[in-house]
Amino acid sequence: MSKRISFNAFEMNCIAHQSPGLWRHPLDRSTEYKDLEYWTDLAKILEQGYFDGIFIADVLGIYDVYHHSAEHALTGAVQVPVNDPLQIVPAMAAVTQHLGFGVTTSISFEHPYPFARRLSTLDHLTKGRVGWNIVTSYLESGSKNLGLKTQENHDDRYDIADEYLEVLYKLWEGSWEQDAVLRDKQRGIFADHHKVHPIRHQGKYFTVPGIHICEPSPQRTPVLYQAGASTRGQQFASQNAECVFIAPPSKAAAKKVVQGIRAKLVEQGRDPYSVKIYTLLSIVTDSSDVKAQQKFKEYQSYGSYDGALTLLSGWSGVDFSQYQPTDKVEYIQTNAIQSLLDSYVNADPNRVWTIEEIANWNSVGGNGPVLVGSAETVADALQEWVTETDVDGFNLAYILAHQTFSDVVEFIVPELQKRGVYQTEYAHGTLREKLFGQGPYLPENHRGAGYRFGEKNPIAAAS
Repeated sequence: MSKRISFNAFEMNCIAHQSPGLWRHPLDRSTEYKDLEYWTDLAKILEQGYFDGIFIADVLGIYDVYHHSAEHALTGAVQVPVNDPLQIVPAMAAVTQHLGFGVTTSISFEHPYPFARRLSTLDHLTKGRVGWNIVTSYLESGSKNLGLKTQENHDDRYDIADEYLEVLYKLWEGSWEQDAVLRDKQRGIFADHHKVHPIRHQGKYFTVPGIHICEPSPQRTPVLYQAGASTRGQQFASQNAECVFIAPPSKAAAKKVVQGIRAKLVEQGRDPYSVKIYTLLSIVTDSSDVKAQQKFKEYQSYGSYDGALTLLSGWSGVDFSQYQPTDKVEYIQTNAIQSLLDSYVNADPNRVWTIEEIANWNSVGGNGPVLVGSAETVADALQEWVTETDVDGFNLAYILAHQTFSDVVEFIVPELQKRGVYQTEYAHGTLREKLFGQGPYLPENHRGAGYRFGEKNPIAAAS
């Protein structure tokens, strides 16, 4: 028996997320992304299937690397238009009791002080069910629209992220002592002002002198997600992340990435299994293998070659329009997602990819593999992935909204539950408590816990 398998739903507040072209399918609902009912219906489906959470990706920019143009992104609705991911969370929280919400925002595009308030607000409104996916952004277009002449270098963005997290830890963990809020109506004292402290942060990139203007939320710091698989990204994740998302195209590539992440955690003095690792994957299933294969072939007929290369060009920073379909994929150092090309070129020595092959691969389900078959067939494959790669779970990308997730809940979840490898009820408490079975706050050995108000905290020394 393999270890317990966990699911997250991989979503985005847009139309063509990971399967460009599939929005044209008559059963697809993704063009309803502007409607609250789209999101509340999805949340109820996922909670019925005991998903850990919904992980909402985001970009603040447009995919204009392919042909050096936004044409294919706009005509194919390839992650544009795209709306704010945070604003849909309260509506989903209102119709669920347990589902977690991992939201993506970039440290490159928002100052940490107002961002700390936005996340604390969400953590309050969801009663502690919020996580944050920490990204440094990879689209040059997003940087230019914020007045930056160019995108910061890949590793420099992580240096900024290190300080960004320091500011947030000081605000979330150190500014308000645990017993600062009194709510004493008789004496007219809401908070003990002696126990609310300015953080007095002066760093290379940020200056934040004041207090956190939110009282402590149920988790204080939201559950921290990270998706960087490059060497520098893994170093950052090993110091900060509680959950890591990876997106390799094969088990061999996934195993290599997982081993690297676990080793980095040990280097940082953390338990290598204190972090949950989810890998990107899609599922096409039905009552039999034959029906599932027929469904998959139908989906493939809607896939978009140009849409897939639009995504791949944006993710990698390489304009794939300059190559022929039969050209071999090579590793090129860029300022975008460095691990993407590495996963095709270096991670799996038994596979050589052509441009056409990675385009077809990514047109249905994105960069991750697609498992096709009956509940028994897919469950076998999922358990093989866990056994061979040491991942903890799967970040499931939809192919059809919301049919993909409805099918997983109808067919796959009961089969995994029958095998004793999938939860049959939710644990109580915050998202952190549900995921790790401990308390609602960051564990004592986490980097962020070192910023709590106390003798070792510079905030305390200055107060």
